[in-house]
Amino acid sequence: MTNIFIISPEDILYQMKLSCQLPDMIEAIATRKIITDAADQAGIKIQPGELQQAADNMRLLKKLVKAKDTEIWLEKHYLSLNEFKEVVEISLLSAKLAHHLLAEQVEPFFFTHQLDYVKSITYEVVLDDEDLAWQLFYAVQENKISFPDIAQQYIKEPELRRVGGYCGIRCRGDFIPEIAAYVFTAHPPKIIKPILTQKGVHLIWVEEIIQPHLDEVLRCKILRDLFAAWLQQQLEEIKLVVQI
Repeated sequence: MTNIFIISPEDILYQMKLSCQLPDMIEAIATRKIITDAADQAGIKIQPGELQQAADNMRLLKKLVKAKDTEIWLEKHYLSLNEFKEVVEISLLSAKLAHHLLAEQVEPFFFTHQLDYVKSITYEVVLDDEDLAWQLFYAVQENKISFPDIAQQYIKEPELRRVGGYCGIRCRGDFIPEIAAYVFTAHPPKIIKPILTQKGVHLIWVEEIIQPHLDEVLRCKILRDLFAAWLQQQLEEIKLVVQI
């Protein structure tokens, strides 16, 4: 058996077909063309200094500290230096186009959808017994037991038990609707009434409700989301003719 396999472009295309990856690749090609065409129509240009800074940022993001690191990464991805430059350029064009088209929509969108960005800090225990859940609920209210004590006694998963049922910082959309309605109308810190779902009976301690502020991080997220929606709309409006 030979130790050398020659992989042709036809082999790669065929494997993409067998892996059902062609639709994603076709969409990526169309997206790139939409971005470059729209940027050209808008007169968006990239200055050499901007391109160099963006390339440096990308190398930093990918932890390509040394020139050799970059060389190995390029070889791994079968990219030439010019193709790497194109990768950076399309990323920079996307950011500049998004700002050009949608920056003024970020603030109105935030205030219209402000409730979607409210976050909560919660702890949760899911039980199988509804009667037990109510008993524990009233026991917490009467200060006969603390929620951390409940978590230690009734959470089966070791890792979740160690953190007392901590669920992290989550937005409304991270909860199923029947739970979100109670969590985000609570006045923390407090336990909310047991909620029955398909997973069981949820006992939830609401530690904090975090009101959103339109800082730079959230501004960038909203801009990315708006741009993604704009791109999806453009894709739906064009006809793709695929020649294979």
